[in-house]
Amino acid sequence: MDTILRNTKASSRQLYLDPRTKILLCITVSTVMLAMDNTGIFVYIIPVMTIVPLIFLAIIKSPMMAVYYGILYLVAFFVPKMIVAYLPQAVNLLFTGVLATMTRLIPGMSMFYFLIATTSVSEFIAAMERMHIPKVMTVPVSVMFRFFPTIVEEYHGITDAMRLRNVGSFRNPMDMLEYRLVPLMISLTAIGNDLSISALTRGLDAPNKRSNMCAIGFNVQDYIAIAVSVVILILAALSMAFGI
Repeated sequence: MDTILRNTKASSRQLYLDPRTKILLCITVSTVMLAMDNTGIFVYIIPVMTIVPLIFLAIIKSPMMAVYYGILYLVAFFVPKMIVAYLPQAVNLLFTGVLATMTRLIPGMSMFYFLIATTSVSEFIAAMERMHIPKVMTVPVSVMFRFFPTIVEEYHGITDAMRLRNVGSFRNPMDMLEYRLVPLMISLTAIGNDLSISALTRGLDAPNKRSNMCAIGFNVQDYIAIAVSVVILILAALSMAFGI
């Protein structure tokens, strides 16, 4: 069994991507969406970057997240253009500014969700060790990988409990804040402490080199994604430096 596990290589099924490739994709999408303007060649690149998260969400068979992403982005993109002429100037600057910022943030956030949803803690730590990232950075981020999914599970549990008691519905927003968000906020501290203790118990901060049985590695799709990402980042750097 030990020999089989050690000789297992990363497969390319379901568009397997190495964690390092996913991190580079997150950086690329976030950099383009946040730092670049709709000028020059980025008139074409920025729309492509908005579609990339939708493609990956569809690949991992997460239709609800793909629908949420599409609806949020379309609302943030089209609503300001539809109502900008009917709003007072002060409200217009605040409201449309927030929605315009959302169009820049949503693709990067969706790629981060893709990274967390498709990468286990062991795979992430193995990838960080391959890149010689110090444990001062690796351990907190590995804890964060379990922090967000645990928050979602906790919120679903609180929602089910409140639904059984028929309290905290959208008809009573103040009750919803009291009976759902307040318990969730209180649970966040306990969740963070529990996950930190779990990480320390598993020896993630041990000075010795950690052994990993998970198989990671680059495939053809990784090289393609890395090449495209590097080209886009180089174009972004040239655009910021020379305005091409």
